[in-house]
Amino acid sequence: MHAVKPVNLHRVLDTLVNNLEGMAYRCLLDGRWTMRFVSQGCTRLCGYSAHELLDPQRISWEAITHPEDRARVRQEIGAAIAQGQRFTVYYSITTRSGEVRKVKEQGIQVTDEAGQLVLEGFIEDVTDVHLTLEALAHAELRYRQIFEHAREGIFQTTLDGRYIAANPALALLYGYATPQELIADLSDIDRRLYVQPHRRERFARLMAAHGEVSNFESEVYRRDGSKIWISENARSVYDKQGAFVCFEGTVQDISERKQQLEQLEYQANYDTLTGLANRNLLRDRIAPAISHAERLGHFLAVVFIDLDHFKLINDSLGHDAGDQLLVEIAQRIRACMRASDTVARQSGDEFVLLLNEHVQAHSVISHLQRLLGQINQPVHLQGRAFQMGASMGVALYPQDGRDAQTLLKHADVAMYAAKERGRNNFQFFTPELNQVADERLNLGTAMRVGLEQNEFTVAYQPKVDAQGRITGLEALARWHSARIGTVGPDRFIPIAEETGLIGALTDTILRQAFADACSWAPVQGRQLSVAVNLSAKLFLSNDLVARIRNLLQASGLEPQRVELEITESVFLHDMERAVVLLNELKALGVRLAMDDFGTGYSSLSYLRSLPLDTIKIDRSLITGIEQDEDLAMIACAIVNLCKNLRKSVVAEGVENRAQFDLLQAKGCDGFQGYLFSKPVHQDALRKLLAQAQGTILLPPTEALAC
Repeated sequence: MHAVKPVNLHRVLDTLVNNLEGMAYRCLLDGRWTMRFVSQGCTRLCGYSAHELLDPQRISWEAITHPEDRARVRQEIGAAIAQGQRFTVYYSITTRSGEVRKVKEQGIQVTDEAGQLVLEGFIEDVTDVHLTLEALAHAELRYRQIFEHAREGIFQTTLDGRYIAANPALALLYGYATPQELIADLSDIDRRLYVQPHRRERFARLMAAHGEVSNFESEVYRRDGSKIWISENARSVYDKQGAFVCFEGTVQDISERKQQLEQLEYQANYDTLTGLANRNLLRDRIAPAISHAERLGHFLAVVFIDLDHFKLINDSLGHDAGDQLLVEIAQRIRACMRASDTVARQSGDEFVLLLNEHVQAHSVISHLQRLLGQINQPVHLQGRAFQMGASMGVALYPQDGRDAQTLLKHADVAMYAAKERGRNNFQFFTPELNQVADERLNLGTAMRVGLEQNEFTVAYQPKVDAQGRITGLEALARWHSARIGTVGPDRFIPIAEETGLIGALTDTILRQAFADACSWAPVQGRQLSVAVNLSAKLFLSNDLVARIRNLLQASGLEPQRVELEITESVFLHDMERAVVLLNELKALGVRLAMDDFGTGYSSLSYLRSLPLDTIKIDRSLITGIEQDEDLAMIACAIVNLCKNLRKSVVAEGVENRAQFDLLQAKGCDGFQGYLFSKPVHQDALRKLLAQAQGTILLPPTEALAC
């Protein structure tokens, strides 16, 4: 074995210390920081040799320390010593060549071999580091100056839409006193800043795709709720490892420029007098409207309107009065239109309408009737009232034309036909539709007269139970007009709904039905109920409950003898409102029935939550039930569903004994149809009720085909 030579620890330590990039030292705690030991690195540090630094007559460390730092260095070292702690102090020294360098000194107070308190430590040159930090500080200061005093808004935001930095210009732009207030308040940029929903998502998608956005224009809210338009230029910032840090960019207020562009666009597309679309915008909109109508299979109506005798008023009262008249008529036309429609001023006193999304031609007719009624209202000019009229021509897509030019031409032709027919009317380009329009207009006029002259009567159709006993009667409106003869409900009820006469018609039927019901004698000891249909349009009116309450009180009829029938369509527009009204009607004490069940498109699940007493199966599910197993299964399913929901079931349109027997076997509670009786008026009803004490005599049972 070889003997291991002992290590010369002093030599190792001396080698380590003297090769350090800096100076290790031991010094006294006197006024000159008299050195007792310095390492060889002192020469590279300050230019003086160890021999010179250890000779107090040559140079002291106090003298090498820059005069401006001497007091501070002594104070900081003294404070650390007093606390028994290590110290770190930064200061400047003057080297032998006169160069000023920055140093970092670290040390501690210790007791030497002789028991004397001394300092031991290490001093290194940090000039280069200091210069780098100083340069960074200057750069940061310059950036901060730009950031703080820039006229553009500058920001940094997180991926999830929070501000992490904002300059005063951005705060001022958004209405905040300081950037800190902006950062604290705008914690959700997408919802709190952008007017258009999901705009921030669009910003993030562009960033993800391109890493930057340029001229990203958006409408935003200021702190006070006002709106401005901004343009953003931004980029994604990543760290050295490629991880996302933030979005940063600038914001400019472009509201004034946007306003100017909008003004130019408005002048190019809108009539300056009325604010309506001009002929340029009209032509731009016809092609998309045609495509939309073709895609949905709807009608598109192009309507030419010419004001009757406008030239006479314009010439006699002056152009100012003429302009006032045009503005008033334009406002009336616009008020009658839906958001999807377009109203344009063609020229002078000519207007053009684009009526979209009409499923039936009848709805176009109703729309134009309402519009004509509004135009006919008096206009007050220079203290005088003038009755205005309008001639309208209508062309429908697709039958009257499949392009813009053809539709406009045919609407213009129809408008001149309206003038030839006496003005203040509308004519369709197709003669058949003109005939329909005339009929509907005549029916509406005749209905008003008929209601005033009590031409509407009530017929009653019995409802029977499983034993054929009459339990109630459904009141049905009937009309024989002195002008046009007998009119069926399928013709006059839609007119009543479209012309606003449905309320007056329903009041008439309810009043008469309640009065008749009061006169009915009990049948086999039971009072008969009376059922009345309520129009879906009437059902959502604000005063429906009050009107029925008043009619009940005026008639003296017990509410429990009244059944109000509604259809599924009342729930398609405003379900919550409909349920509230049902509960209010139920509170009156009346019974509620759903009519024509099985023809709607709404879910069966709502039946459980509605305060309905009765479900009436529509006649379309009864006709042929004795021969169609599928219909029989559907009827059976409906009956079972209603039974489980504890609601009674009535089958409508029962026309033969086979249907009755089948439905009776399925558990149906009530029946209505020609098998028992056609609708009859009050006099015939009394005779029917007197027969067999209110029991319907049914024909013999037929052999079922299914």
